[in-house]
Amino acid sequence: MKAVQTYLLLYVFLMTSVLVNTFDPKLIFDRMADNMRKMWQIFKGQESCDSGWISFNAAGLQADLESKLFGQHIALNIILKAVNGFMSKENPEKPLVLSLHGPTGTGKSFVSSLIADNIYKEGIDSKFVHVFIATHHFPHSSQTDTYKSQLQQWIKGNVTNCPQSMFIFDEMDKMHPGLIDSVKSFLDYYKKLDGVSYRKTIFIFLSNTEAHSITETALHFWRTGQDREDIELKDLETSLSASAFNNKGSEWTTTLYLGHHIKIDLMKHLDFFTIENMSL
Repeated sequence: MKAVQTYLLLYVFLMTSVLVNTFDPKLIFDRMADNMRKMWQIFKGQESCDSGWISFNAAGLQADLESKLFGQHIALNIILKAVNGFMSKENPEKPLVLSLHGPTGTGKSFVSSLIADNIYKEGIDSKFVHVFIATHHFPHSSQTDTYKSQLQQWIKGNVTNCPQSMFIFDEMDKMHPGLIDSVKSFLDYYKKLDGVSYRKTIFIFLSNTEAHSITETALHFWRTGQDREDIELKDLETSLSASAFNNKGSEWTTTLYLGHHIKIDLMKHLDFFTIENMSL
């Protein structure tokens, strides 16, 4: 062990000493920090797709959601039920697919991180957790066909490597319809798709779709003297479903509610409210 530690320190020293002549303390520190991170990965072992690195902590997820997620009683209960149910099955019938809707800043990305933190030892930084942001990773509509092929290959390759992979898609409401279509086939009840099983995979979709409808539902309860906690899932589903029929411009909502490719019971609809003081 001492020999390994000595080697690591010597390596870091040699890699950073070349910067001394630059007389830039920040560059030296950054290079040292980067090399220390790399050496730590080697020292502690390479992350692998096994129970040593992937293990669901049900109690931890519940504790995190209850202590860190505020004003989202519907989402909290559904997330716990959906994730616990999925992770308790040795051979799930289909992937876990969560669709989180709501205004910006209501905790959709935060909840995704909490889920990852309680499944993967490395949390959201795990190499088995893949995050895509529509406007960042797929910015040009003219390259949709290329994106589609690359995305499908990326999902297939990573699930082949680790069936318990997680894919998080942010800004689904801004994603090109063709890309939405390319993901659909991975979400259904197929035992295998082109020789690969996706039944242990987790897909999380984040969207601002119908944020106005969700907020209006919460405001309606406030205006009628009802408590926020009185809002039930059916109240939100009714308003969202009606909005989907009336808003053909929202491709993700239309796909979710009207598309025949994704069955409605495949999705777990988690509608996030705006965490603002309703009296303002």
